[in-house]
Amino acid sequence: MESLAPITEPVDPVSGLRRIAFLLERSRAGSYRVEAFRKAAAIVRGLDPQEVLDRAEAGTLQEIHGLGSSTAGVISDCARGELPAYLVSLQAKVGGPLAEGGEDLYAALAGDCHLHSDWSDGGSPIDEMVLTAAELGQRWMVLTDHSPSLRVANGLSAERLSRQIALVEAMDASLGGSIRVFTGIEVDIRDDGSLDQTDALLARLGLVTASVHSKLRMASGPMTARMIAAVENPRVNVLGHCTGRLVEGSRGTRPESEFDARAVFEACAATGTAVEINSRPERCDPPDPLIDLALDLGCLFAIDSDAHAPGQLDMKAYGCARAQAHGIPADRIVTTWTAERLIAWTRSS
Repeated sequence: MESLAPITEPVDPVSGLRRIAFLLERSRAGSYRVEAFRKAAAIVRGLDPQEVLDRAEAGTLQEIHGLGSSTAGVISDCARGELPAYLVSLQAKVGGPLAEGGEDLYAALAGDCHLHSDWSDGGSPIDEMVLTAAELGQRWMVLTDHSPSLRVANGLSAERLSRQIALVEAMDASLGGSIRVFTGIEVDIRDDGSLDQTDALLARLGLVTASVHSKLRMASGPMTARMIAAVENPRVNVLGHCTGRLVEGSRGTRPESEFDARAVFEACAATGTAVEINSRPERCDPPDPLIDLALDLGCLFAIDSDAHAPGQLDMKAYGCARAQAHGIPADRIVTTWTAERLIAWTRSS
């Protein structure tokens, strides 16, 4: 992966709006601000460039439903061949490195095993997630929208997942290998350790990340059995945000789930299931002692963004800093692997 270079020359309005939205998402700005710029980019993309310029000159951009003063100002600047002052200011304030350390691993990253689109609880269409991943230098990505029981996150029914599989496979074929887009899911681990989607559909997917989202305060014994059952399921490739904790953010904090981490990670090591290092700052999961334990037990790892918006794809920088601080070799991190090696691993595990 590589960080996006600051924009220093005039760009078209859509590019200017997309970069502002990216920077806002990357810096965890409020969704209302982000949505304004994403919506404006979609509106302008559908307009004739001459109409945009004419409206910029006439000061009538805000007559278009969905454009406010801030977005209209950015569009006007770009249409006139000027670099928007808001973009310049934002790049100076939040465009620098997200984390200290981990630069070597960040540069080595090739993909992401955990990200969401607007098919579930993400904020952007699949094609925007793909475009941003490609701009960041990713060589592959796995789309992992939620499974049906997570209704609050608009989890995909079997029928919707089938449609998404067809769409993603067609998209991947159309890209000519410039970036690979794999089918996937973040499947809920049910109370008994079974998976929240049919086995037939899971078998069709390129990669399966499995996570606990419910009854996080379950007693240690049942939670351990629940997680081991999922890890030992041959369909599962990655164990997502294993403790479920929240350490900061708008949702408040949440303690770690209680389970026998040694037993769970021994199962991961035995089955070749990767332990996710979830890069979202509010999760920072697993905690440091569990990363060390998983490393000592021989586990593979996946540094994932858990992105719900394009700019959040860059949050893998936080995970890289943590992984490098713990001395995890790049070869033990599946998200540094080539697409071909990833496919071989998922088919063998």
